[in-house]
Amino acid sequence: MCGIIGIVSKNKISQNDLWKITKDAERRGVDSSGILFNSDKDIYLKRSNKSLTKLIKASNFDKTNFIIGHSRLITNSATENQPVKRKSIYVIHNGIIVNHDEIWTKINLKPNLKIDTESIAGIVQRSLISSKNSNEEILYKRIFKKIKEYSKGTIACAIMLPKLGKILMYSNNGSLHIGSKNNQLIFSSEKYILEKLSCENISQIREQGKIIKIPIIKKEPTLIENNSSRFNLIPNLGSSISQEKLLIHKKHNLKRCAKCILPETMPFITFDKNNVCNYCKNYKIRNKPKPKKELESLLRNYLNKRGDNCIVPFSGGRDSSYALHLIVKELGLKPITYTYDWGMVTDLGRRNISRMSSILGVENIIVAANIERKRKNIKMNLEAWLKKPHLGMISLLTAGDKHFFQHIESVKKQTNIQLNIWGINPLEVTHFKSGFLGVKPDFEEKRVYSHGIFKQMHYQKLRFKQIIKNPSYFNSSLLDTLSGEYFRSFKKKTDYFHLYDYWKWDENQINKTLINDYEWELAPDTTTTWRIGDGTAAFYNYVYYKIAGFTEHDTFRSNQIREGDISREEALNLIEKENAPRFPNIKWYLDAIGMNYEEVINVINNIKPIFD
Repeated sequence: MCGIIGIVSKNKISQNDLWKITKDAERRGVDSSGILFNSDKDIYLKRSNKSLTKLIKASNFDKTNFIIGHSRLITNSATENQPVKRKSIYVIHNGIIVNHDEIWTKINLKPNLKIDTESIAGIVQRSLISSKNSNEEILYKRIFKKIKEYSKGTIACAIMLPKLGKILMYSNNGSLHIGSKNNQLIFSSEKYILEKLSCENISQIREQGKIIKIPIIKKEPTLIENNSSRFNLIPNLGSSISQEKLLIHKKHNLKRCAKCILPETMPFITFDKNNVCNYCKNYKIRNKPKPKKELESLLRNYLNKRGDNCIVPFSGGRDSSYALHLIVKELGLKPITYTYDWGMVTDLGRRNISRMSSILGVENIIVAANIERKRKNIKMNLEAWLKKPHLGMISLLTAGDKHFFQHIESVKKQTNIQLNIWGINPLEVTHFKSGFLGVKPDFEEKRVYSHGIFKQMHYQKLRFKQIIKNPSYFNSSLLDTLSGEYFRSFKKKTDYFHLYDYWKWDENQINKTLINDYEWELAPDTTTTWRIGDGTAAFYNYVYYKIAGFTEHDTFRSNQIREGDISREEALNLIEKENAPRFPNIKWYLDAIGMNYEEVINVINNIKPIFD
């Protein structure tokens, strides 16, 4: 989940090339950075919780002929940056190793750090100890083999061994590329970065690994650390009994549809004489797949090129995860996955992304927002909302993720892959979110991003009226919010295909496959597998339930009833569990954006429900 770069030159490195690949690497994360480089016969290790560009700008490379660099999206151990040092082994790593604690037991060594990357250095250390009499070729092959054997999760790494004069490069999913230019070897997390530099002989590093020679330096590096105080980027899940008791959860006695389970507080709901709601009467069957031959025919025009042939938008949630499984295993395609991390992807979601990518051997392109800045934007909007609570304005809290649609167009250009195959659940229809703002449900609408210009303008007009009533919304986050929604709703979408238009969405089959085949991680605070990788869902569902008496689980289960997938009784039993407050994730959300838990929950608890 990071960007890694490196240059090895026969002479001194090109600082211009270094600067260019640094800027491009930062789109994968700017939470912290680190570099390891030589200066003549000396070597330097510099780490900082500032951006890689700032670290590069503050360094002198006039006598440098090798450098490795790391631009980090922090997923664990915020205080321990890369390159990681263990003995005379230095590692930069893109990915998440989900079993790093187990690795230390297997190699019979103890970690010095909490960061998962150190386990790679541990494997190298154990291999060096065990292979003292082996020749170099056998030794390095053994290292690559052991990294693959011991590790679960995604690994793309560069291992620098200055005393042996080597850089070892390895990836189990292909998120590492190398090319040549003007007597330089240049590597990066993404191919397009090398293509921009006009590199030649570009190749993808995979499990066979690659060995690069560098000058032997026996000295230990001079360590320069620059860590200042910062926002809490990786808060822990909450575990306070007293705080958890603040969350109110009681069963509401609401009138519900006799066919589905939608309550009387659903916006624009009406009931006929048989107590059946208008949402049931106007429902269009969604989970009835078209013939797969139609999909095969559509795909035929895109599959002429060699290598990777489609992009799969990949959140790490159950629907996109199962879609990726089908795309690789059933359709036989060679995808690149694309993930937009806007600061509200949970650590659990990130780990499941890592599991899927590594097991399927799929390259994952990460575009990461400035997490600290994004969370400050969310905080400003929540502070504004709490001053004048309105259910129709909850969407502002999740508006920051809409740049997903902007960045996927960049990824298409950079990879030269136009085909997008989406794994969007056809039953995820939540009319109430805009309904509370005054937008009538459109029962003909198929996609959440296909409102049309006039409908979207109407929606924005209604929202702007609420913004006028609450001037606190006029803050520095507004441009970020509006620009994201422009790309989602107004920008033309091309080459978008939806897998579940041609494949029946089956919750039981999805859960079974993900858990059994991919060791998919479940959330500790809920029985559902839906939204567990989304750091915002637990919070806004608590708000909806407290004020309106229902959540998006009610609407989802209602759609399943209409499809004939579950009974009304089953749905009622499920939502009783699913609507329970998820304290650990609610606490995580408020900690992540820097808000006081007690103050926020007390304000929400004092809001008068609309059904009283």
